[in-house]
This record gives sequence, C-alpha cells and structure tokens, in this order.
Amino acid sequence: MHWIDPAHLPEVRGRVTHFLLNPHGDIDGLVLDGRRQVHTPPHLSRTISRHIAQGDRIRVRGVKPRGADMIAAIQLVTREDRVILDEGPDHPAHPAEPRKRKPMETSGEVLLALYGPRGELRGALLETGTSLRMPPHAAAELTAYLQPGAHVQAWGDGIKTRHGATIDVSDIAELIDAQG
Repeated sequence: MHWIDPAHLPEVRGRVTHFLLNPHGDIDGLVLDGRRQVHTPPHLSRTISRHIAQGDRIRVRGVKPRGADMIAAIQLVTREDRVILDEGPDHPAHPAEPRKRKPMETSGEVLLALYGPRGELRGALLETGTSLRMPPHAAAELTAYLQPGAHVQAWGDGIKTRHGATIDVSDIAELIDAQG
C-alpha cells in the first residue's frame, strides 16, 4: 500500500494525448493535453492499458517534484470513474518475458522534455509520439537537445507497441537545417 493518501493531493485533469513507454515497452507515463507529463509506475502498465485510451479525459492525483513540470501519479481516475491506485508492485513468481528491442532511428521536433519520477531530466517526446530516453547524467549534458522546439535526430535500441515507441538513445544530433 502506498503511504501517501491521494485524497489530500491536488487533482489535475486533462485529455490523454500520448502514452510514454520505458525501454522495456511498458507504459510508464502519459501526457495530458500535449503539455503535461504524468509519470506512472511500470507495474501499472497493464491496468492503464486496459482502462485508459488516447483521447480519454482523466483525473490524476500525485506529487510534483521541484523544477519539473510533471506529476508523479499516485492515483488516476478514468473516464468511467474507475480508480487506478499505486499500491506498489506485485512481485509475480514468474516475471513477464522481456520484449525484444531493435536498432531504431528517428528525427523530429521536441514537443516536451521528459522527467523521471523525482524530476530528473530523462529525455524528450517528439511530435511524432516517439519518446527518447537516456540516463539522467547524459540528459543533463544534452539539455539543449531535449527542450521543446529543438529539432533532433536520434539513434539507439528501441521498441514499438500499440501505445507508442521509445528509443534508448545511444547517439543524438541537432538538425540545424530543420529549424526555421
């Protein structure tokens, strides 16, 4: 059971415009109204996938880390008023088989910087819906590449699911000609 009582947290409402995936292909967040990141723990991936769809209006209660425009969700309420509460991970006897990642390449304009649950910069969401992920130390060195409006090309291993695509970035470059 989560130690934070969600009833005492502020509520944010919005329409789901994107799902965010971790490098294993699990949902670990979503974007509301194209501008606010909501971090969700990967152990809620299946429940979120079953009960929330792109375009749904939802309510979220969570905590906002300092210095990052995102919410670390404790509770999500679906359009049907189903409550999805983070009660911590179940520890299955047999974990799911990891999905196969493959080399991927993408380019586009950064729509949103992406943060980890404690507010650490972890990557970016491109307007194509592909998320670029990297460790915090790498993201800290590449801040200019991960800000809205930047045009980038990225390479790495990734995964694509029905909810979106994510690349664990090994190389990234700014596309100078793409900027007007």
